[in-house]
Amino acid sequence: MQQTTNTILMIRPVSFRMNEQTAVNNYFQEDLDLKNAEINIKAQEEFDAFVKKLRSVGIDVVVEEDDKLNDTPDSIFPNNWVSFHGNGDVAKYPMFAENRRRERRDEVFIRLEEEGFVIENIIDYTSAEHEGIFLEGTGSMALDRKNRIAYCALSARADEELFIEFCEDFEYTPVIFTANQTVEGKRLPIYHTNVMMCLAETFSVICLDTIDDKKERKNVVKHLKQDGKEIISITEAQMHQFAGNMLQLRGKNEQRYLVMSEAAFKSLTPNQIASIEKHCPIISSSLETIETCGGGSARCMMAEVFLPKK
Repeated sequence: MQQTTNTILMIRPVSFRMNEQTAVNNYFQEDLDLKNAEINIKAQEEFDAFVKKLRSVGIDVVVEEDDKLNDTPDSIFPNNWVSFHGNGDVAKYPMFAENRRRERRDEVFIRLEEEGFVIENIIDYTSAEHEGIFLEGTGSMALDRKNRIAYCALSARADEELFIEFCEDFEYTPVIFTANQTVEGKRLPIYHTNVMMCLAETFSVICLDTIDDKKERKNVVKHLKQDGKEIISITEAQMHQFAGNMLQLRGKNEQRYLVMSEAAFKSLTPNQIASIEKHCPIISSSLETIETCGGGSARCMMAEVFLPKK
């Protein structure tokens, strides 16, 4: 099983704005003093420029337009509601915010099948929403697909029992911990694992400072090292610039790239950049509006497609 793919699904926003329903526990979101229509236009411009950059190096981007009728401000982050796997399985996930549940659209599956991908079976966890239990896809979990290890920072959006159920269904070994950030002097859970850690083939960019429990931190480090990954540590301040929210993809000629936002790239030190570039080149793109209002960045915008081809 490959850790990286060269195909991603991205959803072009039509009603992007700050989602009041996610802001309650996503401390990365901030209000912009702009009208929603202006925010959406800016987000579309950032989205289009980002897609163009990815395609220019041979990454296959399947762009699906959002549906205005759904009024889904966060549809630009599809990795939270769906994941696509190499055996043809698709998982659909339970979402914390009610207005995000409308992002789950079967048209997306039809589109991928039209693109020549095979969907064998859909594993649906969404009924957990009725019990107030959530697991937001590869936002809540960082998957080491090659070594079959799944990392999960528990939060209101990442339930431990459901995560273990996912690991049993998809045959992953669970690595569970709590990652915190300081909010008004208090240590509170980070809403998604993928803002504090990124798993690439031969390295991991991770904010270990967020794992307050020493035992848990040691356990995460042990697993990463066992699987031969170089650990590139970032600070909490860098994490707030989305330096943990990165994804490694394959372009033409199997070339690997680490994809991130411009803010994330600018927050890195020369040494960190050199450590990453030993493994692969970096692609960065400005996602300022999307990051500020959405509280998510480059990695959240890309749902990796590992499905087999016809």
